[in-house]
Amino acid sequence: MKIVASNFKTNHTRLSTAGFVSKVDGFVKENSIKNPIFIFPSFLSIDNFDVSSNISIGVQNGYPVDNGSYTGEVGTDALDEFGIKTILIGHSERRHILKESNDLIVKKYDFFKSNNYKIIYCIGEPLEVKTAGLEAVIEYLFSQLDGIDLSYENLIIAYEPVWAIGTGKVATIEDINEIHTILKTKINTPILYGGSVKVDNLEQILNIKSVDGVLVGSGSWKIEDFCQMTLIASNIKN
Repeated sequence: MKIVASNFKTNHTRLSTAGFVSKVDGFVKENSIKNPIFIFPSFLSIDNFDVSSNISIGVQNGYPVDNGSYTGEVGTDALDEFGIKTILIGHSERRHILKESNDLIVKKYDFFKSNNYKIIYCIGEPLEVKTAGLEAVIEYLFSQLDGIDLSYENLIIAYEPVWAIGTGKVATIEDINEIHTILKTKINTPILYGGSVKVDNLEQILNIKSVDGVLVGSGSWKIEDFCQMTLIASNIKN
């Protein structure tokens, strides 16, 4: 079954997140949707949500500690209170805007893996790599997997070309299939696509055999749109 994940980034409040999660849960139950669904709110909006078993609430970031003197960071002790066991690691905005090094990203991966978290690990190339050609893209993507245990059973990879995130630009169906097919020669875990995914193009993307689901940013922030995405995904058979 195709996976549908929503990354809220720095959007939604505690109140609107609670409403969003509740409405998604109701929609999923009403339409008997069984696909895996992930929602990643901001830290301030995390709560003990009572949701269907196929809906997972995760965090967009975390520091590789249980607790300690790390001002502004969040460790597993705080997440345990809410039963959080799912995390995004390596998102391009953490890499490129917040300057997380690959060493830190690998450290986070190893730590949260050791704590049995479901990890959605993000990779993706910037425009200058894209324009250098397919060989450069693949080399860049595989370099982002250096030090990552790809055999971890709770791993999901998200391929998000940086040049397509929040820009309105979407890789062609041929491009997506080509990259995902090549990634699958090295990766046996599910691979999601992300990058300007919307209700209008979701079905076409999910019908690509090598795409196991989507990680969606702004296209998922309206409750009606995200509910529609879960319904579309439930009707994909490949």
